[in-house]
Amino acid sequence: MKEFTPTKYKLKNVADGRIFNDEGWTLSDPEYAHPSLVRAVYENKRLNLRSDDYGFYRFADWLPINKVLEKSAPTITYKSEGLAKHLGLSSLYVSFSGYFPEKGAFMRTCSFKETEAYSVCGKLPEDNNKILVVASAGNTARAFAKVCSENNIPLLLSVPEDNINALWFDTPINDCVKLICTPKGSDYFDSIYLAAVASKSGKFINEGGAKNVARRDGMGTTVLSAATTIGRIPDSYFQAVGSGTGTIAAWEANLRLIEDGRFGNHKMVLHPAQNIPFTPMKDAWEAHSRSFMPVDHNAFKCDALAIKANVLSNRKPPFSIPGGVYDALLDSNGFVEAATNDDIDRVSAMFKELEGIDIAPAAAVAVQGMINAVNENRVKKDEVIMLNITGGGEELFKSQNKIHLLKPSLIMKHDDEEEKIIRQVEDLLK
Repeated sequence: MKEFTPTKYKLKNVADGRIFNDEGWTLSDPEYAHPSLVRAVYENKRLNLRSDDYGFYRFADWLPINKVLEKSAPTITYKSEGLAKHLGLSSLYVSFSGYFPEKGAFMRTCSFKETEAYSVCGKLPEDNNKILVVASAGNTARAFAKVCSENNIPLLLSVPEDNINALWFDTPINDCVKLICTPKGSDYFDSIYLAAVASKSGKFINEGGAKNVARRDGMGTTVLSAATTIGRIPDSYFQAVGSGTGTIAAWEANLRLIEDGRFGNHKMVLHPAQNIPFTPMKDAWEAHSRSFMPVDHNAFKCDALAIKANVLSNRKPPFSIPGGVYDALLDSNGFVEAATNDDIDRVSAMFKELEGIDIAPAAAVAVQGMINAVNENRVKKDEVIMLNITGGGEELFKSQNKIHLLKPSLIMKHDDEEEKIIRQVEDLLK
């Protein structure tokens, strides 16, 4: 492990601007009575990139971490040729988080969720004696399992049973990682609840999701990759979203780059994209509403289960909270795009033909969102565009490696009594 001096930063309450210290795992302002995201304010206002051998941690100046971990890889940004020519775009840049050796991309889980895992796990205090708890629809679990397994960090994952096919790896997972699942027919929201209940035990520490500044700032390194490669802040930003945390992270990274002063003073227009029929953020944004539209919750859950990009199925995203997706869209004059399941198949094939690599279904949603924005003149063809490909190269990676699956230790009902859930997970980890 490389020697590293912990990054110096404070926390800022987005709602009222109060600056205060991070006490180690602070997810909200203890002196503020209402929900609000907190944001990291770094002592270094200028981003100084570390050498390539730091991997993901080359962006450590703007990561709230105590240490750097082994075997990380950064997002790689390159200028598109095939897709750009096909769409008539003069300055399309692909920020690729996945496995694409030809471009220098070596994320072995083939997902940008590695940016979250390496940042969150790097933030854990050296004297931490609690078990990290992470809820996931699949890709996040794969990333955290890899990072924790390789660095011997105790981890409890909560994933819907229908999504465990996403928990594949090129090496067997260390016993320090345990998996619990909600039953078939459940979704990401159910696994979030199960993780929250389990975290009430004193043995565990909840990762925190969007509230965790380490998760958001890890995701924000995709924008840092783009800006430092291009030499400026992009004009428009495209990404598929489930929780929308990546959109918030992109916005926050943009604000830091403006403060740096070397990359421009403008804000990217944010274009998060959702998978039809599950479009709660698009529906609310187009209705100019900070709150989601009234829904039948059974139908809402059915919509979440109907999408091909199942990692985009968060039913309770950080949309309305101060500093959340709504504020990011408002500040950037953004627009929420959408793609159908049929679009995913067509666009995935097109991207592979034009760019030379397979992409995940969620990434195809982002590509279709960009195509829609170009066709409907929301984006000019001479703009500097950042396309955040949040997962790719899985087909290639699996063709080159023997794959191991992580099996659940327990299938648990998320609607059981809380005491029963806590007792079961404590027994599992004795």
